[in-house]
Amino acid sequence: MKKAYLLFLLAVPLISRGQEAFTLDKCIQYALENSPTMKNSHLDEKIASAKVKETVGIGLPQIDGNVGATNYANLPRFFGTKQRLFGFSGLPIDQYPNFYPELKDDDVLSAQNFFQLQASANANLTINQIIFNGSYLIGLKAASVYKDLAYKQTNQTKEQLIQSVMKAFYAALVNRARIGLFDNNIARVDSLLKNTKALNQNGFAESIDVDRTQVTLNNLVAERDKFIKLQTLTLEILKFQMNYPMDQPLTITGELTKEAVLVNLDDYLKDWDMKNRPDYQVLEANRRLQNLNVRNKVANGIPSLSFNANLGYNTQSNTIPGLFATNSPISENPVTHIGPDKWYPMNFYGLSLRVPLFSGLQRSYQVQQEKLRLQKIENSFRTLESGIDLEVKQATIQYQNAIETLQVQQRNMTLATNVANVTKIKYQQGVGSNIEVVDAESSLRESQINFYNALYEAFVARTDLDKAFGKLVQIEEKN
Repeated sequence: MKKAYLLFLLAVPLISRGQEAFTLDKCIQYALENSPTMKNSHLDEKIASAKVKETVGIGLPQIDGNVGATNYANLPRFFGTKQRLFGFSGLPIDQYPNFYPELKDDDVLSAQNFFQLQASANANLTINQIIFNGSYLIGLKAASVYKDLAYKQTNQTKEQLIQSVMKAFYAALVNRARIGLFDNNIARVDSLLKNTKALNQNGFAESIDVDRTQVTLNNLVAERDKFIKLQTLTLEILKFQMNYPMDQPLTITGELTKEAVLVNLDDYLKDWDMKNRPDYQVLEANRRLQNLNVRNKVANGIPSLSFNANLGYNTQSNTIPGLFATNSPISENPVTHIGPDKWYPMNFYGLSLRVPLFSGLQRSYQVQQEKLRLQKIENSFRTLESGIDLEVKQATIQYQNAIETLQVQQRNMTLATNVANVTKIKYQQGVGSNIEVVDAESSLRESQINFYNALYEAFVARTDLDKAFGKLVQIEEKN
């Protein structure tokens, strides 16, 4: 058996022919590229980016085109005196007496066809442009913060995914190393069994020694088979975390070395700032967004100014087809030059000033609600900061305990290995008993199990430590 530090190394991985082995970095990268959760986070980023552009578009000119045609089944009637009706018709005053000559100017009558023909149509463009709107200006800032929030949430999702993949990967490596150790132990006990059988045949060992060694060998084989099945399940968990095809084999490669799990806690604490944690950054973005919500509600009470214009044409005719033709039997009036087959321009433009005066105190209560929501976020900051402090202290203590336990279990395994080797040599030289050898092998197997349990716990503690100090996403970005 080599020196104790070599026990930190994994057995050489078995790589299927033609299949690429996945390192931890490749597992993380594969998960980040294929996880549905990460894909949804990136889609949220694109949605946020589109939301920013949508908000910017509100401040650009809004142009709408409208085309309409109307056919009256029954024409509307207009009631009034002869003078009023025809005086407002656009005809000169000296022309309207020609209509209904039997009526006096102040007689009441109704006019129908003269004011409205059977069909009418219009085509126009409406233009609206914001000149000043406080709510819109706040909305521009809020859209940018909303986009930043989406990116912060992606980092938080990324951190959680990396943590899950790392723990599953370490579990798979540790189980594979256990299987390798079982193979070595089985080979050693099998050699002992052969020697014991030979000694028994020559009268130097009892049959009970053979049976005792055989039981030890059987237990080792059963234990190895159990860990082989466990390794299959562990790889399935890793594939699930990576969103790797469950029906395809996955081979991993890597080493769990002492150097990989050891860190300098002073370096962690020296540059520690909880603002680097993704969850803290997400809450900060939410606070900025809520501050803008308060300002937006206040801005709703500020006057707004906009420009509007309408550019269009309209026409009338006795029939729908006549709207689109100039061959109607109706001729243009020689006095007013009004002809139903012509399209006449109709344009206007102006400014619109909106001054909110009284909203039944709705705006006041809306502002109050947003301020209360902002207070809730401030309370969440205090809760988060306390939680982060507790998590950092807890992760630090657990890491220190895990490293101390690992070192103890390493020494125990080294001692158990030495005892197993010495007892085996003594037994082969005839100065030791078989039961001592079997007990030593059992102690060695137990120390190995304890060591690899401690090794896995150490790597889990290191992962939780990196997460507590906000270093997991930084680790991913360096890969």
